[in-house]
Amino acid sequence: MSEECKTSCSECKSNCASNPNTKKDMTESPHELSRIRKVVAVVSGKGGVGKSIVTSMMAILMQRREHKTAILDADITGPSIPRALGLKQRAQASEMGLFPVKTKMGIDVMSLNLLVENDTDPVVWRGPILGNSVKQFWTDVIWSDVDIMFIDMPPGTGDVPLTVYQSIPIEGIIVVTTPQELVSMIVEKAVKMADMMDIPVLGIVENMSYVKCPDCDSQIKLFGESNIEKIAAAHDIKNVAKIPVDPELAGLCDKGLLELFVGDWLDGMADMTERLLLQ
Repeated sequence: MSEECKTSCSECKSNCASNPNTKKDMTESPHELSRIRKVVAVVSGKGGVGKSIVTSMMAILMQRREHKTAILDADITGPSIPRALGLKQRAQASEMGLFPVKTKMGIDVMSLNLLVENDTDPVVWRGPILGNSVKQFWTDVIWSDVDIMFIDMPPGTGDVPLTVYQSIPIEGIIVVTTPQELVSMIVEKAVKMADMMDIPVLGIVENMSYVKCPDCDSQIKLFGESNIEKIAAAHDIKNVAKIPVDPELAGLCDKGLLELFVGDWLDGMADMTERLLLQ
């Protein structure tokens, strides 16, 4: 309790420095040579739902719309962004800091797989080291001028996602899921974590939503009927997108040619992101 205060801190609603309940700003500043306008995190409640491909596709769409785009790969133990985008060269450094690697389209990317000699070597680190590595991708990388940065988050609601939420000024999140009921339940955990951190959910992407029949063009629901609209409505989320199971899309990822993808599944999400840039 401060000398001028006449009530105890437990009863006080003031945000003064003396109150231990006051929320402290833990955000880190980016590198002094970086200029980053907006940051959007792409999250999932569990792994294997296509979060990295959605992150890459969103960055590609925004770059196509002539916005300078970057990807920070915060999925330290499972970094797949470089391979999907065909990046094989190592990131370079100078006494000033680290430099991201550019894709053929000009998207700036930083990932652990751009720093190690062999991209198949496992990362066996404890949580605090993982979290500090992500923070260094924000503070030590010279991102230059970026309109929109997408962060490929590690799955779940554990230590590293919490570190990212607290350390980086995220404007909003995009949640990635699949149609299964169990996965949808886990998605709600990710949405509720964002609510706890006062970060708005900008949209939900349902990956592997259906297969399009090559003969009749009808949609085949491999995992049953989706309830993604119900989850979105329950949390007042306006933007919902669905990506089908598409062998051509998977093939582009395997060949490192994802920048060549053709599809309008995420156009609405890109429109939403452009509106964010206007704020």
